[in-house]
Amino acid sequence: MLSMSTNNLSYNDQGGSDSAVEVGQETTPTSSNAGAGFGLFSTNFKKNDDLKEMLESNKDSLKLDAMKRIIALIAKGKNASELFPAVVKNVASKNIELKKLVYVYLVRYAEEQQDLALLSISTFQRALKDPNQLIRASALRVLSSIRVPIIVPIMMLAIKEAASDMSPYVRKTSAHAIQKLYSLDPDQKEHLIEVIDKLLKDKSTLVAGSVVMAFEEVCPDRIDLIHKNYRKLCNLLVDVEEWGQVVIISMLTRYARTQFTSPWKEDGQFDENSETAFYESDEKKTKNGDENKSYVMDPDHRLLLRNTKPLLQSRNTAVVVSVAQLYWHLAPKHEVGVITKSLVRLLRSHREVQYVVLQNIATMSIQRKGMFEPYMKSFYVRSTDATHIKSLKLEILTSLANEANISTILREFQTYVKSQDKQFAAGTIQAIGRCATNISEVTDTCLQGLVLLLSNRDETVVAESVVVIKKLLQTQPTQHSDIIKHMAKLFDNIAVPMARASILWLMGEYCERVPQIAPDVLRKMAKSFTSEEDIVKLQTVNLAAKLYLTNSKQTKLLTQYILNLGKYDQNYDIRDRTRFIRQLIVPNEKSGALGKYARRILLAPKPAPVLESTYKDRDRYQLGTLSHTINTKASGYLELSDWPAVAPDQSVRNVEVIEPVKEWAPSLGKTGKSKLSKSSDDKFYSDSGEEEKEKGSGSSSSDDSSSSSEESSSEAESDEEKSSSQSSEESDKSSSQSEKSSSESDSEQKTKKPQKKTVKDSDSDENGNVPKEASSSSAEETSSGSESGSDADSHSGTERKKKTKSKAKPKMEVKSTKEVSLLKEVSLLDLDDFTPTPMTRPKMSVLSPSLLGDLEGLSLSNISSTIQVSGPAFVPEKSHDLLHRMTGKGLSAQYQFPRQPCLYQPTMVSVQISLTNTSDHPLEQIHIGDRSPTGLNMHCFNTIECLLPEASVTVSLGVDFNDSTQAANFQLCTKEDQFSVSIQPAVGELFLPVTMTEQDFHKEQGKLLGMNESSATITMAAENTISQPISRQVATVANLGVVPSGQDNIHRFAGKTASSGAVVLVTVELRGESTALITINTEKSVMGPMLLRDLKRALAQA
Repeated sequence: MLSMSTNNLSYNDQGGSDSAVEVGQETTPTSSNAGAGFGLFSTNFKKNDDLKEMLESNKDSLKLDAMKRIIALIAKGKNASELFPAVVKNVASKNIELKKLVYVYLVRYAEEQQDLALLSISTFQRALKDPNQLIRASALRVLSSIRVPIIVPIMMLAIKEAASDMSPYVRKTSAHAIQKLYSLDPDQKEHLIEVIDKLLKDKSTLVAGSVVMAFEEVCPDRIDLIHKNYRKLCNLLVDVEEWGQVVIISMLTRYARTQFTSPWKEDGQFDENSETAFYESDEKKTKNGDENKSYVMDPDHRLLLRNTKPLLQSRNTAVVVSVAQLYWHLAPKHEVGVITKSLVRLLRSHREVQYVVLQNIATMSIQRKGMFEPYMKSFYVRSTDATHIKSLKLEILTSLANEANISTILREFQTYVKSQDKQFAAGTIQAIGRCATNISEVTDTCLQGLVLLLSNRDETVVAESVVVIKKLLQTQPTQHSDIIKHMAKLFDNIAVPMARASILWLMGEYCERVPQIAPDVLRKMAKSFTSEEDIVKLQTVNLAAKLYLTNSKQTKLLTQYILNLGKYDQNYDIRDRTRFIRQLIVPNEKSGALGKYARRILLAPKPAPVLESTYKDRDRYQLGTLSHTINTKASGYLELSDWPAVAPDQSVRNVEVIEPVKEWAPSLGKTGKSKLSKSSDDKFYSDSGEEEKEKGSGSSSSDDSSSSSEESSSEAESDEEKSSSQSSEESDKSSSQSEKSSSESDSEQKTKKPQKKTVKDSDSDENGNVPKEASSSSAEETSSGSESGSDADSHSGTERKKKTKSKAKPKMEVKSTKEVSLLKEVSLLDLDDFTPTPMTRPKMSVLSPSLLGDLEGLSLSNISSTIQVSGPAFVPEKSHDLLHRMTGKGLSAQYQFPRQPCLYQPTMVSVQISLTNTSDHPLEQIHIGDRSPTGLNMHCFNTIECLLPEASVTVSLGVDFNDSTQAANFQLCTKEDQFSVSIQPAVGELFLPVTMTEQDFHKEQGKLLGMNESSATITMAAENTISQPISRQVATVANLGVVPSGQDNIHRFAGKTASSGAVVLVTVELRGESTALITINTEKSVMGPMLLRDLKRALAQA
């Protein structure tokens, strides 16, 4: 019996390749239908029993193995629902991996087994508080999959809590759950809109796409929720995952059509210098506005177009099509051409992709032929193309045809007509007909070619030619009576009903021009009338009526005969037509007044048909949508509104600058914040009035520099260059801050006008370098801005406080307070002239505990006050070539990282450059020129007026790498030449070392688990297994501080990223004689694995 059962199962699954064990598991309920003969005698009671036993065992390893096999079954499409009771028992397991798999299973079957899932609802609620973000997210996903109205309040509460979760992954899951809850209970709409509004303000790129999708599902008409988040979404776009990019672009397209005026206005001349208009000052705009009334694009409109343009290079087809439709619907007509090359590139993809892309191109090419004409060869048909792809390419080629290229296209069409694909050949003949009507110069040529096709052996080709010729002859019938006669001769050989009907219609319409042939054709039709198709019969009746009116002597009897046949035909259409015609043309007593007009009715001149593209009216649907593809309004389609005549108020998109202290001290308003900072500053600088005065100028310049960074960040010009090189995690912080526009920072500028002068005097050099962050396109977070203010103060005014505590200080610190303040008034950049060598600077960066304590209220970093920036443990002497003397025409340059906090701005990495003149003549005016990416935040050295032969000089640079290993490219210029150079930082040079206690290390490490942790086990070189070499090797790779450890086999190191201040923790745990486990914890998900790779290489080699 058991063997019979097994045979039955293997027969049903047809899984000969599967293992014997899996055959028993993979049985589905459908197997009872197949192989019914065996099913009568065997019932498989033991189905999946082994999996149930494994799930009920006490060993986690067995349970884990069982769950893996169950998930594999589900992936193969098998039904594993009967295992639900056994699986759901393990939902409270302590094993994280097992719990994840159980949640994956429950998401799949919770909707089917609602009663059993409800029993575990308390477990899901507990899991929502789990420390592991993946568990919290999975629990919410399962909870939202149980579609029972009774738990709606629980789901609502869970979504609200998850929307405030620390983890962006959990917040993303809550956005997905919103849509599920809305479909279950639409009455919750108002509560869900509140959650959507909250999530729209989220700065994480992980959340953006999901919450916009929820917005589109729940409340797509509430565009007021988008106003304040518009600029942020535009700037985050390049870093959002591809699925989210498609959703956001679609939503922003609809938004833009309601908020901006049309860039297609024909009455006004478009201002080609719209980029200039976007950047120029308000006074200049006003002045030009009076003189020139040309269209000037709204800056927010331009921001959207500029930030979506880099996505045309995306590897994802949907993203490219989304950007293409955005440009088609929103961009000025002279800018739409940028999408052409990207769309043509997609034609190399799969046929499904080709079909959608070609449909969009077909719609575009009707309105703007010039866009795709240069790429006409890309639309030539290949023999391997499917029929629907061929038809679309044919459509596009026909639309692109003009007097210049028609000869090329017609030669191509001649080849297509000979195709074995009959449907495609017929479509080609129709395309030739369209070309003939659209371009009058080739009408005769096309007509002659179609007549030649009438002698083709293929019935389909001949039939289609007849139909097309009939339409062409209507345009100029007097010149083509010979063609009509030729078609009449072929009538007997043509069997396709449509073609026969077309010839009959031509005979009847132009019967007076072929008086000898038309009656003979009618005679032939009378013989075969009963066996013809309905369409042919109708045209026969029409021909008989027309000939009766024009040539009644020859055709009277034939007409009566055909009318009698039609009177008793099976088809009621033909019977009705016959009765109508008889009453119309044959006079009798019952005939009314209508008979007098019979000739005018039947022989009226008819307008020539217009051969149009089937895609002519498809532009009423938004490109790239399902509705456009199927040419019918699909469910959920949201129509694009017309451009408003007058643009709505653009100030609704201005975002007030929210002071970050509110996040830490909610009870304090803006006034409270200013009082707090003032009091803490007073406390810190209460030692002397002179120091207090210096503090004022220092903090004002740093504050204003952060304000200017926010101002310039609206012009996120470098998003294009940066988009491909940075991952979404890494760019999250920088691009999320770019939302702040120039209008946002106006309020800050008004309050900071007095300080503006100080910044200008102290922070610009002879090259005209603007304040550090003003040139940055992706500004730092406000937190790093406030941190930079704090650190700038520490380097400018507070080093004197610490001089009594340190034994050796650089020469610069011995200056009196008066000299230092005088130095600041001249220029901060003059410090370059006094830059000491790397080995004499290490202790400059040590911050006193009292300083950090006082600044704790102002700092927005997650780093606790006990974590202090320290001096570097090791400064590598290795230098890198920046410019070779041969390339630089005698100018040689090398750079190295001194691992010191940058004097000019704390978010920058300090770089020392040694310039040497190896030529035999002086080099003049050595300075830094253009930078790449555009808006690279770099503090340049002062222009070196003259560098004598064989002389060397060392200068300092500050570069904000934005926590990325992307190279900083710039031009090193002399008076005569410009040389392109680049500084490529190792990931370890982007950190600042910090000191912390072992307890603080564990506390910070606990916050950075899961996706924020990278680890690897390595075999270490024998020399590196003791403490000193390990510390030396780690310090060589990365600028990290050593954390005291109570265990001999565990070594800990800590630092923070220079740009954003994110904590980086490294643990090296020795296991055995030569193996070690390296663990790296940091929220920078790209930097972690890169640092791990470098550490593995360093520790593994001697």
